[in-house]
Amino acid sequence: MSRILKTLLRCVMVMAFMAGTAVVAAGPAQADGCYTWSRTLREGASGADVTQLQIRLGGYPGQGAVLAVDGSFGPATKAALKRFQSAYGLASDGVAGPATYNKIYALQDNDCTPVHFTYAELNKCNSTWSGGAVGAATAKSNALRTMWKLEALRHALGDKPIRVTSGFRSKSCNSAVGGATNSRHLYGDSADLGAGPHSLCTLAKQARNHGFRGILGPGYPGHNDHTHVDHRASRHWSAPTCGI
Repeated sequence: MSRILKTLLRCVMVMAFMAGTAVVAAGPAQADGCYTWSRTLREGASGADVTQLQIRLGGYPGQGAVLAVDGSFGPATKAALKRFQSAYGLASDGVAGPATYNKIYALQDNDCTPVHFTYAELNKCNSTWSGGAVGAATAKSNALRTMWKLEALRHALGDKPIRVTSGFRSKSCNSAVGGATNSRHLYGDSADLGAGPHSLCTLAKQARNHGFRGILGPGYPGHNDHTHVDHRASRHWSAPTCGI
């Protein structure tokens, strides 16, 4: 479903509500151009559909935590789902059914990216996603997971725009901008965020709640003009100017 069609649908629903017409938002989940769930998911479930759900819940693991994308619906996935549901005004029961899926469908485009971010934003270097530290498919997959975390960050900060200044880089692009030889940008799982509606410190502080193991911001060498977030192997948060 295109963004324009989604917008028109939302307008129709609002107009119907204002006219006193009942709108049932939690009816049967509608088929989606990206991915359609065919069953209710709850703790104990496993499979590819759980993996797809976990990708979209990646920004709701709780402060300092990271949600595993392993296809196994355990306590951490249930807790992340409850946070997602609460964030969007849904019944916070930790069970993924039609209401949860309909909200996800409304939040994503046909290429599976969240509606407020695009692959082009996360790759201003090389549209083929090749030439980095991992294969092109892995880099692109990592970028998708990063975008869903950024979508959660954006929503938590009042749904105001977040400006992405850098994402995936090939080795040649990374060298051209003076990036570190072990930069997470080479893996596609990082993003540099510029100031806009939110200060760099606001972005750095809030990012602690949305599944990023790496957060570097003002006060860290070379990061006074942006906040960097990534998904490295172990936690490294440093933005001394922001008290992190």
